[in-house]
Amino acid sequence: MLSRRELANAIRALSMDAVQQANSGHPGMPMGMADIAEVLWNDFLQHNPAHPDWPNRDRFILSNGHGSMLIYSLLHLTGYDVSIEDIKQFRQFGSKTPGHPEYHDTPGIETTTGPLGQGLANAVGMVLAEKVLAAQFNRPDHNIVDHYTYVFAGDGCLMEGVSHEASSLAGTLGLGKLIVFWDDNEISIDGKVEGWFTDHTPQRFESYGWHVVANVDGHDADAVRRAINMARDVTDQPSLICCRTVIGYGSPSMAGTNKVHGAPLGKEEVAAAREKLAWPYAPFEIPQDYYDAWDAKEKGQQRENAWQEAMQAYTQAYPELAEEFTRRLKGELPASWQSDMTAFIKETNSAGANIATRKASQNCLETFKGLLPELLGGSADLSGSNLTLASTSRIISHQNANGNYIYYGVREFAMSAIMNGIALHKGFIPYGGTFLVFSDYARNALRMAALMQQRVVFVYTHDSIGLGEDGPTHQPIEHLASLRLIPNMTTWRPCDAVETAVAWRAAIEASGPTCLALSRQGLPHQTRTSETIANIARGGYILRDAEGAPNTLPQVIIMATGSEVALAMNAADALTKQGVGVRVVSMPSVDIFAAQAESYREQVLPKAVKARLAIEAGSTMCWLHYVGDEGAVIGLDHFGASAPAEKLFEVYGFTVDNVITHVKSLLS
Repeated sequence: MLSRRELANAIRALSMDAVQQANSGHPGMPMGMADIAEVLWNDFLQHNPAHPDWPNRDRFILSNGHGSMLIYSLLHLTGYDVSIEDIKQFRQFGSKTPGHPEYHDTPGIETTTGPLGQGLANAVGMVLAEKVLAAQFNRPDHNIVDHYTYVFAGDGCLMEGVSHEASSLAGTLGLGKLIVFWDDNEISIDGKVEGWFTDHTPQRFESYGWHVVANVDGHDADAVRRAINMARDVTDQPSLICCRTVIGYGSPSMAGTNKVHGAPLGKEEVAAAREKLAWPYAPFEIPQDYYDAWDAKEKGQQRENAWQEAMQAYTQAYPELAEEFTRRLKGELPASWQSDMTAFIKETNSAGANIATRKASQNCLETFKGLLPELLGGSADLSGSNLTLASTSRIISHQNANGNYIYYGVREFAMSAIMNGIALHKGFIPYGGTFLVFSDYARNALRMAALMQQRVVFVYTHDSIGLGEDGPTHQPIEHLASLRLIPNMTTWRPCDAVETAVAWRAAIEASGPTCLALSRQGLPHQTRTSETIANIARGGYILRDAEGAPNTLPQVIIMATGSEVALAMNAADALTKQGVGVRVVSMPSVDIFAAQAESYREQVLPKAVKARLAIEAGSTMCWLHYVGDEGAVIGLDHFGASAPAEKLFEVYGFTVDNVITHVKSLLS
C-alpha cells in the first residue's frame, strides 16, 4: 500500500516535470504544499470528478494561483478531464493547463486566480453564498446546501490588502464553512519574507474573529488531518490553519530558497530531486497503483448520488422551494420577468419623474426585490448615498443569514472580489455600490469579473463633477473611459429614470459584469416614443431628430450620456430656433452600441454627417472615434474642483451657449 508521502510525491513529480518541459512556471509551492493537498483531497474534499459543478460540492480555491501545477496535478490524479497530455501542455497556447488557473478553461477550477489575495476574497463570497442559500432553502432534516470552501494561500496573498479586507468581514459574519491553509514557508520572490513581512499572522486572524490552528507541520499528514478536523469542529468562525512548509520540498539544493519559487529546477536538479524523493519513474510517468489510490470518481459519484437522493426527498416535501432552488442555481430568470420588466419600464416612462439616476436605480431595486429573490445587494459603507438599500432589504449578519443585503464596510476591493465569489457559487445575482471614483480601488476585481464573465452588477454613483463640493478627490474624470476599456465589461451611464430601468434590465439579463454610472443630482425626464424606448437597449439611439428627418439628414449630430443629455436637448432646442437641423443621440452604453450591426450604427450616426459633437463630463478619449477628425468633444481631461455643481458645469463649459458655439464652429 502506498504511503501518504508517496502519493504526495506524485504531485511533486508532475509539477517539476511540467514546469521543466514548459521552461516556465512555479514549482516551489506545489512541491511545498503537496502533503497538505494529499490529505485534504483524499480525506475531506467532497467532489465528483465526473461532474465538476454539482451544486453541493466543496470548493477548493488556489489563491496562490502561481502554483497552478498543484491543482492541475490533483485534477489529473483524481480523475477529472485533465489528461497527462494536458499536463504536458502546461502553459502552452490553447491548453487546459494555462499558467494560472482560469475559470472556464479547466474542469474543476472554481475561480481564476493569480492576482494574489483575490482567491481568498472570492472564497469569502462563496462561503457567504453557501450560508445565505442554506438559510433560505434548508429545512429541518433537509440540508440540501451544506459544503465547505477550502483555500490555499501564501505569504503573498496575506500581504495583499484585499486579504485584510475580506478576512475581516469573514470573521464578522462568522463564516464557519471557510477553512484557509496558510503556506508559511517564509519565502517570496525577493527572498526571505522576514525583511518585509513580520506580521504576527495568527494574532491578526484571531483579531478578525477567526479560529486559528497554529504551528502545524505541513509535511506531517497526521498533523494536517488533526488540524482540518479541529477547523471543521468550529462552526461559527472561519478557520486559519498555519502550516509550516519548505518551499520546493524535495529539491536537494534549492528547497527553502526563493530560487525554487518561479523558475524551472533545471534538468540536473530535477534528477537529483527524483533521487531524494525516491521517485524512480520517467518524466510524466505515474504508475497505475498511484492512479488507483488517487482515483476519486467512485467515491465522488457516491457522494453526489446521496445528495441527489436527499434532493428528491426535499422535492417531495417542498416542491415549490425545490423548483425555485433549481431555477436559481441554473441562473434562469423567472418566467414572468420579461412581461414584468416591460410593464415596469412603461410605468417608469409614464411617471416622467425628474430624479437622480441613483434614485431611479433605487426605484428599480424596490421593484426587483419582489421579482428576483436572488438579488443579493450591498454597499461599501455608502448605502444611503448609493441608494442600494431597498425597503425590503434584510441585513445579513453573523446571527442571521436569511437576508439579501450586506454591509460591506469601507472595503471596495473586497466587496467586488466577494461579489465575484458569490456569482461563481451560483444562486445569486450580486450587486454592490460605491462612488464611481472609488472603482479604482476595486479595479483588479472588475477585471477578474470580466475575464470570468460573471454576472455581477457594480453600482457606481456620484458619476461626475456633478457631485459638487467634495472636490477633485471624489470627482471621476478618467473612470468612464477606463471602465469602457475592459473587455467583456458593459458600462451604462443613463440620462434619466427610463434609461436607468433599461440599464438595470440589461445588467440582470447579461452574461457578464455590468457597471452602472449614476448621478447624484436630479436629471429631467426625456420624452420618448415606444420605438425610442425599445432602442435604448441598443446602447445608443436617436432621442431627438432634426425637422424633416428621416428623409433629410441633420446638419449636426450631438451625442451625450448621463446628465449631459439634458444639456444636449436644451442646446438642440435653441439651435432649432436658429434654423439648425440637430439630431441628439443618447448613448448610455458605448460598448453595447459598438456591438450593434453596422446598418443600425449607420442609421444613428450616418457617415455623411461630418459635423459631430460629443458631450460628457469626463475624459474625451473614447469619443474621438465617434466624432471623427472633423468633430469636437466637450469633456474634461483635467481634474475638477470643490464648488457647487452648477458652478463647475458653467466654468468647464457644460452650458447651452458653449454647445451652440461649438456647433456653429463645426458648421462654419
